[in-house]
Amino acid sequence: MTPETLKGKKILIVEDDLSSRLYINKILEKTGAVLLNAGDGREAVGIAASDPGIDLILMDIQLPVMDGYTAAAKIRESAHDIRIIAQTAYSLSGDMEELIASGFDDYIIKPIFSGQLIEKIFQLLQPDK
Repeated sequence: MTPETLKGKKILIVEDDLSSRLYINKILEKTGAVLLNAGDGREAVGIAASDPGIDLILMDIQLPVMDGYTAAAKIRESAHDIRIIAQTAYSLSGDMEELIASGFDDYIIKPIFSGQLIEKIFQLLQPDK
């Protein structure tokens, strides 16, 4: 994997905390990915609906206006094949099952580490996934 492994992939970052959103953008800028941003779940649903070219969504769970679970479910209604990674500060037993049942493909625990995030995105976007 090179620093530009994700070059040209369109990634929507959904995060209400500005410093966290800037941090994730900084990590992913180095990959060559095309980055879009949303600050709440409703905005994410709107962006996903208007841009069918999005390859992956990195979605916070606790969002204002519309939470990540609801937003993921609404996005799944029209974009079944889009990959969605939940980002959460909580790691409790049973969380993964709830996330998968809610339409997420995977999850990442905060704090987010750059190498782990890039590897997870890369793995999910492989053609055989």
